[in-house]
Amino acid sequence: MTLTLTVSDEVRALAPGFTHVAIEAHGLVNGPSTDASSALLDDAARRLAVRLDGRPPHEDPHMVAWRDTYTAFGSKPSRTRNSAEALAKRALTDAGLPRINVLVDVYNAISVAHLVPVGGEDLDHIRGGMRLVRATGTEDFVTVAGGEETVEHPDAGEVVWCDETGVTCRRWNWRQGPRTRLTEQTTSAIFLLECLPPMTPEQSRNAATELAELLEKFSPGAKITLRNAE
Repeated sequence: MTLTLTVSDEVRALAPGFTHVAIEAHGLVNGPSTDASSALLDDAARRLAVRLDGRPPHEDPHMVAWRDTYTAFGSKPSRTRNSAEALAKRALTDAGLPRINVLVDVYNAISVAHLVPVGGEDLDHIRGGMRLVRATGTEDFVTVAGGEETVEHPDAGEVVWCDETGVTCRRWNWRQGPRTRLTEQTTSAIFLLECLPPMTPEQSRNAATELAELLEKFSPGAKITLRNAE
């Protein structure tokens, strides 16, 4: 069954140019990072450096648009960076990008190479459809702090992804909750590429197509469906 993804009218009013491309995948094979997935991350960092040509990530026009949007819903973008900017900043350090697991490495590589926020959610842990909404401030966001599970609540007006159980990602694409993250046991997932102007539909489609091709490469035989920008 195809996962339902809904963007609320309040979010569309906040960011009228927002679009997302989704890739739904079943029959995936995940596991610890490999030499091949690690090489993807190294290549993505090289592609990023060429793209930026000496500029910091936050000066890229797409990242500027995300910073403006974060500011519009009351978040401080220099403190809570969108996921693509945060990864890009790490990619340019001596330490480089973290190695998590094969599936996460693959979508992080696409995020960095194309400077677009990309998220991956385990479909077996999503309850009902996913909705992008402005929070009331009462929703539950279950996370881990100090090694222990804890419940946080988003700020009122904050943009969050949520399902029937609670918030799955805070501040649009800043921090994902552990409940739906991709683990080495994940076999079904939804990948979201989130785009704002000046990123064009063609650019977002190219990034999504590259991600779909990599998923097919690392999980031969998986059923992968690319859903157009919404």
